Amino acid sequence: MATTLSIDTQLLDNAQKIGGLKTRKDTVTLALEEFAKRRKQAEILSLFGTLDDAGEHDYKKARQRSAK
Repeated sequence: MATTLSIDTQLLDNAQKIGGLKTRKDTVTLALEEFAKRRKQAEILSLFGTLDDAGEHDYKKARQRSAK
């Protein structure tokens, strides 16, 4: 899908150079992928500490394999 965007060319050229990418398209694609990945990571990180404590659950016992 072709899309026309007004992007700061200096910023785009700088990102392309830093990323070592050959085309502007590759630069924009990588930037969008990294943006989405960081947002997903931030969402996951926000969940830490929100789960209820398991209380007296014995994790070591649960990990032991049954003897055969």
